[in-house]
Amino acid sequence: MAASVVKTPKCPRQGTTKDPAKSSTKTTQNSNWNWFLLLATVFLVTFATRFYKVTEPDHICWDETHFGKMGSWYINRTFFFDVHPPLGKMLIGLSGYLTGYNGTFPFEKPGDKYNETAYQGMRYFCTTLGALIMPMGFDTVYDLTRSPEAAILAASYLIFDVGMLTLNQYILLDPILLFFMMGSVWGMVKISKTTASGGSYSLRWWAWLFLTGTMLSCTISVKFVGLFVVLLVGLHTATELWIILGDLGQPIWETVKQVACRAITLIVWPIVLYTLFFYIHLTVLNRSGNGDGFYSSAFQSRLIGNSLYNASMPRDVAYGSVVTIKNHKTGGGYLHSHFHLYPKGEGSRQQQITTYTHKDENNKFVIKPHNKQRLGKDKLQILRHGDLIRLEHQMTKRNLHSHSEPAPMTKKHLQVTGYGENGAGDANDVWRVLIVGGKINETVHTVTSRLKFIHLLQNCILTSSGKQLPKWGFEQQEVSCNLNLRDKNAQWNVEDNEHKLLPSVSFSIYAPGFFSRFMESHAVMLQGNAGLKPKEGEVTSRPWQWPINYRGQFFSGSHYRIYLLGNPLIWWSNLVFLGLFVVVFLYNAIVQHRRDGLAEAQAQALAEESARSQSEDSEPSTTDLCSCCPTPENQDNVELEAAAGPSSRMSLQAAAWLFVGWVLHYLPFWAMGRVLYFHHYFPALIFNSLLTGIMFNYIIRPLPKWIQHIFLGTVLSILVYSFAVFSPLAYGMSGPLANEPNSTMHKLKWLPTWEF
Repeated sequence: MAASVVKTPKCPRQGTTKDPAKSSTKTTQNSNWNWFLLLATVFLVTFATRFYKVTEPDHICWDETHFGKMGSWYINRTFFFDVHPPLGKMLIGLSGYLTGYNGTFPFEKPGDKYNETAYQGMRYFCTTLGALIMPMGFDTVYDLTRSPEAAILAASYLIFDVGMLTLNQYILLDPILLFFMMGSVWGMVKISKTTASGGSYSLRWWAWLFLTGTMLSCTISVKFVGLFVVLLVGLHTATELWIILGDLGQPIWETVKQVACRAITLIVWPIVLYTLFFYIHLTVLNRSGNGDGFYSSAFQSRLIGNSLYNASMPRDVAYGSVVTIKNHKTGGGYLHSHFHLYPKGEGSRQQQITTYTHKDENNKFVIKPHNKQRLGKDKLQILRHGDLIRLEHQMTKRNLHSHSEPAPMTKKHLQVTGYGENGAGDANDVWRVLIVGGKINETVHTVTSRLKFIHLLQNCILTSSGKQLPKWGFEQQEVSCNLNLRDKNAQWNVEDNEHKLLPSVSFSIYAPGFFSRFMESHAVMLQGNAGLKPKEGEVTSRPWQWPINYRGQFFSGSHYRIYLLGNPLIWWSNLVFLGLFVVVFLYNAIVQHRRDGLAEAQAQALAEESARSQSEDSEPSTTDLCSCCPTPENQDNVELEAAAGPSSRMSLQAAAWLFVGWVLHYLPFWAMGRVLYFHHYFPALIFNSLLTGIMFNYIIRPLPKWIQHIFLGTVLSILVYSFAVFSPLAYGMSGPLANEPNSTMHKLKWLPTWEF
């Protein structure tokens, strides 16, 4: 890869040889023909296995309920919230639209029948992208090693893994993500190959650079884990540029040009594309939906159908106003209450106060003076910085209240409840309103004023801790009162404002521009991603379980069962070759280090001998004239290195970069606090499978060609057989579960944790 950029200088003493042009041309033609036949075979087998039974089962499987629904929302232009960037869902929606899907199917839950819905186009689209991974993997390994054996085995490891097959056949983000990730690696290798062959600045070179930049942008635009392949390509590019810089046969200006070209195509161009995808996303989704509440009041004012779109409401907030109060932090919800009480053992058994991310009548509160129930009829008094107020929940007629009981989730905070009857409570209902950065007598404004609510008696600040309440709190967010008045989550704003005596004004002037919404979208997504929690009864996993294929995941659990599980022979042998690479790489690093030390010692001895020869006016030796020419003592070693060294080094360098790719796509999950699933390992699996093909070829390379082919044929036969045996996991199972003796899958339940 990168190490192949600089060409080896020729020996000045090397004798002339017969021009090999004719034999070389014939060999190249044969090699190209073999490559084409193998690639065609990979295409044929991949598409045959992927498109077989692709429309079955004809019901929603696993996360199709999410991403199919999101595709529908793009078709209907309905705004929604998701923790992932938009490109994958946009492509799913586009594929559905182009193949006749009208966006009306509800995608409510797994198992629901599609009936007459035109869902097939979306599955075909995702499956096609998933199927293209294997040919790209084949060509990548071939370019890295120039070995058809390594390339066909690496591709076979991907083709005959039933886990990859299962993940590729449904309306999911994963096949889209894996396609763009593999495309990024493919382009990275093509750039290195073209540069090494002297093709820099050619049209082909520029095409590969822009293609790679496009693939990188698309990868991270599908899921943020695409950042891992961005890091891989960045490291590889930096290594390649460092080698170019060290080539003394090139002027320093060459390095400057290479850096500039790659910065434009691999940094600037992907950023432009990434921004463009979000511009399309925010332009298409212009209608109010169930995701509005995750975003700020100003953001919502750009959504058609939202109460803030072209809204006309009072600019000032007054006593007697009916308001909704939104937490100002990223993704903050609305202050909310309902008739349900806190359960026993969770502080006082008073009415629950929460934040809720959706618009609801239970979000409305009435602003009242602290010392009276109501102002006089037709009397108007504006709310100002520093005023003392009570907030009465409009639906339940209970006041926002706090006392010295601990909060249910954050025990260092005080509990916030709804208290009183018909608006009458006690002194613990009084709060002081402060405008962030406000001055005495400054008016509180709708939407734009950032507010703090300080409890008068407890001297704590109303906040949203961000912690999710249990089932008794309907999994809404905890509201508490923090004794630390500098709590960064304790800022709020008035969103909706109703008052009969106040004139209304248009709020369209407060609608944010694209870049403000672009930045807020990222803040909300990142916060949502970090806070993902498993649903009740949902099967999650930990990173240590993934490489060993410890437990799978049901895609369809009805009478037609689909179970995501890797082909155990492929996954476990992947681990063997991964460990083997580490051992071989370390061994070769030690040997090379020792060899460099020996060469340095020999060079020093040679210099001393040369000095003595010159002092004695002796005739210069062959090694004096050309140190790169072989001497009788080292002739055998040179011939051995010439025969086996370059190809072996090329294989180890290629395997090393694939190992880096595996590390980057696997180890970061150990540090993640969010909920994790088995399918998160599949990007790392691709790198491991490609590495396996290279290491297998590295091991059998010293053998005669016919023995190599016997070994390769045996391994391929085992892979095909294991695929045939485990293929019901992907193509569908019926009848008893595998833990029952009369099940057809009983003998395949090799681990007790496999649940099919």
